Amino acid sequence: IIQQVKQASTDTADMKSALAVVFLFSLLSAYYVYIPLPSTVSEPWKLMLLDATFRGVQHLGNLFHDLGLSHHIRVLNFVVLNFGMLAPVSSEAVRVSDTMFNGVLVRVFEYNKEPGDALKRSVVYLHGGGWALGSARIRSYDHLCRKMAEDLKAVIVSIDYRLAPDVHFPEQYNDAFLATKHFLQPEVLSKYSVDPARVSVSGDSAGGNLAAAVAQQLALDSSITNKFKLQSLIYPVLQALDFNTPSYQQNRDVPILYRPLMARFWLEYLNGDPSFIQPLLVNNHTALDLSQATVSRAKLNWTLLLPSAFKKNYKPVVQAMGTPKVIEEVPGLLDARAAPLLADQEVLRMLPRTYILTCEHDVLRDDGIMYARRLEEAGIPVTHDHYDDGFHGCMIFGIWPTYFSVGVRTMNNYIKWLDENL
Repeated sequence: IIQQVKQASTDTADMKSALAVVFLFSLLSAYYVYIPLPSTVSEPWKLMLLDATFRGVQHLGNLFHDLGLSHHIRVLNFVVLNFGMLAPVSSEAVRVSDTMFNGVLVRVFEYNKEPGDALKRSVVYLHGGGWALGSARIRSYDHLCRKMAEDLKAVIVSIDYRLAPDVHFPEQYNDAFLATKHFLQPEVLSKYSVDPARVSVSGDSAGGNLAAAVAQQLALDSSITNKFKLQSLIYPVLQALDFNTPSYQQNRDVPILYRPLMARFWLEYLNGDPSFIQPLLVNNHTALDLSQATVSRAKLNWTLLLPSAFKKNYKPVVQAMGTPKVIEEVPGLLDARAAPLLADQEVLRMLPRTYILTCEHDVLRDDGIMYARRLEEAGIPVTHDHYDDGFHGCMIFGIWPTYFSVGVRTMNNYIKWLDENL
C-alpha cells in the first residue's frame, strides 16, 4: 500500500510538471501570436495566426542568413514554393499549360468550352511577393487565374518572372514586359483565339507595380500595335520616396506587410545596401537639400493627392538635411519603371481605363489612391474599390487553409469589374 501511495504521488507530480510545461508553452505561444489589431480588420484572430506563421518563417530565414547558410529570401521562398507549388493540371473548363514567352516562363489558362473559333478576352497577370517571393505556379495564383479564366471565359497569361536575390531591377520588369510584348503579337493572340481589342494587364502588390510599369511602357512603344483595353491594380506598390504617407504611419505595425519589410523588399529589388533601410524609413533620401528628388517629390505630394478621409490627422515627414548616398547608389528609386507613380502626366494620359483596389489596413493604401488621383487628373476613367476591413495580400487568401471573407469579396468584385468592362 505504501508503495502504491508513493507511485501515486510520483504520478501526480509528473502530471503537474507536464501541465506546467503545457501551460507555459501555451502562454508563450499566445504571447508570440497575439498582436493588437484595429477593430475593423477582417477576422483578426485568423490574421494573427497567419502573421505568426509568416513571422516564424522570416525569423528562420534571418537565422539562416546570419549563420551564412543561405540568403534569407531564399529560405522564405523555399517554404512558400515547397508548400504550394502545383503542376499545370487542366480541368473540364480550363486548359492549363506552362510555356515560354520570349524566354520567360508563363502559365496559360485557356477557357475551352467556347467553340474553337470564338475570340476570347484575355488578362496578363503578374503575381505579388515583393519582387522576391511566390510564383505563377503556386496554389493561390493558380486558383485565382483558373477562376478568372472560367468566370470570364477568357485566356489568362500568368507571368513567372525571375525573382530577387537571383536578379534585381530592371530584370523583373524586363521579364514582365518581354513576355507581354510576345503575347501581344498578332500571330500569338490568334494562336490562343484572343480578341486583340479585349486584352488587360493586372497584378497584385509587387505584381501591381510591374503591371503599371508595363502598361506605361506599352503605351509609349509605337512598335506594339495591340494595346491594353484595361489595367487593374490590386493594392499596388508604386513609390519608394515617402515611407511616411498616412497609410504607412497608420499601418506601420499591421500585418502582413510591415513598414520595415516593405523597405527591405525595395532595397532587395533595387539592389541597394540593406543599411539604407533606416534612411528610407525616415525619408532621409528625399530631404529638401537633395535636388535630385525635387521633381519626383512633387508627383507624390499626398497632402494634395489624398482625400481628407485618408489624410486624417497625419503630418508629412520632411527632412531638411538628407543622405545623398542613398539616391546616388540606388538610382532606381527615381526610375518610373520601378516606381510608376513617378511617371510624367504625358505618359499617364496614354493609359487605359483603370481599376485600383486598396485596403484600409495596408501600408500601400495611399500608393494606390495617389495613383488613382493622378490618373483622373490625366483624364483616365478610374474605378477605386476600397475595403475598410481589408489588409495587404487579402485577395489571395480566399481558399483553405488561409480563408478570409474579405479575400473572397475582393476576388469576386475584382473579377466582376473585369467581366463588366473587358
